[in-house]
Amino acid sequence: MSVGVTTSAPLPPTSDTSAFSLVDYVVFVLLLVLSLAIGLYHACRGWGQHTTGQLLMADRKMSCLPVALSLLATFQSAVAILGVPSEIYRFGTQYWFLGCSYFLGLLIPAHIFIPTFYRLHLTSAYEYLELRFNKTVRVCGTVTFIFQMVIYMGVVLYAPSLALNAVTGFDLWLSVLTLGIVCAIYTALGGLKAVIWTDVFQTLVMFLGQLAVIIVGSAKVGGLGHVWDLASQHGRISGIELDPDPFVRHTFWTLAFGGVFMMLSLYGVNQAQVQRYLSSRTEKSAVLSCYAVFPCQQVVLCMGCLIGLVMFAYYQKHPMSIQQSQAAPDQFVLYFVMDLLKDLPGLPGLFVACLFSGSLSTISSAFNSLATVTMEDLIRPWFPQFSEVRATMLSRIIAFGYGLLCLGMAYISSQMGPVLQAAISIFGMVGGPLLGLFCLGMFFPCANPPGAIVGLLAGLVMAFWIGIGSLVTSMRSSMAPAPWNESSNLTTVTMTTLMPPTTLSRPAGLQRLYSLSYLWYSAHNSTTVIVVGLIVSLLTGGMRGRTLNPRTIYPVLPRLLALLPVSCQKRLHCKSYSQDLPEDTAVFPEKMSNGILKDSRDREAMPVAEEGPAHQESSPAILQETSL
Repeated sequence: MSVGVTTSAPLPPTSDTSAFSLVDYVVFVLLLVLSLAIGLYHACRGWGQHTTGQLLMADRKMSCLPVALSLLATFQSAVAILGVPSEIYRFGTQYWFLGCSYFLGLLIPAHIFIPTFYRLHLTSAYEYLELRFNKTVRVCGTVTFIFQMVIYMGVVLYAPSLALNAVTGFDLWLSVLTLGIVCAIYTALGGLKAVIWTDVFQTLVMFLGQLAVIIVGSAKVGGLGHVWDLASQHGRISGIELDPDPFVRHTFWTLAFGGVFMMLSLYGVNQAQVQRYLSSRTEKSAVLSCYAVFPCQQVVLCMGCLIGLVMFAYYQKHPMSIQQSQAAPDQFVLYFVMDLLKDLPGLPGLFVACLFSGSLSTISSAFNSLATVTMEDLIRPWFPQFSEVRATMLSRIIAFGYGLLCLGMAYISSQMGPVLQAAISIFGMVGGPLLGLFCLGMFFPCANPPGAIVGLLAGLVMAFWIGIGSLVTSMRSSMAPAPWNESSNLTTVTMTTLMPPTTLSRPAGLQRLYSLSYLWYSAHNSTTVIVVGLIVSLLTGGMRGRTLNPRTIYPVLPRLLALLPVSCQKRLHCKSYSQDLPEDTAVFPEKMSNGILKDSRDREAMPVAEEGPAHQESSPAILQETSL
């Protein structure tokens, strides 16, 4: 999505700030108070008896619905609430086809990543990398994730506050400090359970705020039917563009299939999401929460598109003021909302609450996931003697420390100027290589630690080369800063190539590579990790002489054979995996000890059924695959 980011000082607000009445301020403050109250409730409940498991994983007892809404809220950022309608207003509904990628982008995590992570009984997604490769790969993955999230935290807090300040005169640093401190307090004290339940509340606020804009806006322009007719007359209703060229910014193939890789990097391997899956009370509940996100994401996408169409129809009847026409695209929606709802006290405040709910949900998830990986991947392995009380207190301090770091990053963002766009794009640059690293380990048994490390480095180099190259190229080709691309979730919001929406001439050579559509970034970078990782692994002897934990491998070959008819399986001299494989024991065989299944760290034991004939039959097939 192409939306401008205000990277310089905003225009002084000339809109009627009195439209933001006392009632609006009450509604906005109520959001902050209730979010803080939810966090403090979970913090005070059982105070003194909290463990790191309760703080970081909600004691692994969360049900399906709150986890699903938290999954949705985590990456429905304020930048997306402002950006999706702006994209539709400027370029039409082509972007709506991104919804086609949601199906595979959520189905694959539900049936591959979630079962694998859940059965390994992880706390941090990067524990998987140690189980599959070694501790060095785990630390590399963790450090990469921390770098990714720290860079983004300040931006996701600062950018919406800047836009709000430019439109309403809302004090910039007061809103930044208020959001950062409130979020840090309830995340540090209440832990993951507080984050999830505040996400549920904030999701409802986001839905209500967007719904209010759609209802009031469509009523003022003559109904949704009239909105659709106006958009059709002016060419804003896009057809299916089947151009397969990956250098075209938005086509059906780019949105529907390039978007799948971005969804996988978001819902498959991102710690903020994996942590929510693992907090579910059962594996089935975790899978169902992933399924539940699909219709919710579709609704969110449709609401963003409708706001954009209503905004377009509204401005056909009510021309923009001079200041509105000169505003950055990320301010369009706020100007529209303040103009549309100025005579309805409380509704502007509801939309501002909606906007900051997006920021709160995203930032709190970042704090919590960063505290988790820091504690589990960087501290516990080196200081295992920490008592539970000290570990719990340290986890709280780390979470609050990241909150203060977020405020510092917000200040740095305010000083970055055009480089702010590059900071936003870093999030997307890193997401693809991390996806490639997990796929390399999960689907390719021959991949070894040297291949994983070199592959990750190659993917990061490729990502930054193309990302920074496209930024420099676009800034040279235009006097104005290039617009940045965003979408309805955090990954695609930040998976930016910083390209202008149109190009006057067809680039060649490396310039051509720099014009790759941002929606193919994850696919390109993750593929680089896999290809380079496999080459290096084969050159260094694969897994010979190394121990491979079968539970860290997803058995692709047995799963594919299970799709064949039984007669074909007999001709190929293979057994019917679909009928004979017990899901928990045959796919992930483990060393048994007195009927107890233990993970590789012996941290927590889970009872399992004893091995039966099916297990004994399937083991050779699995070992044969993992020895490739």
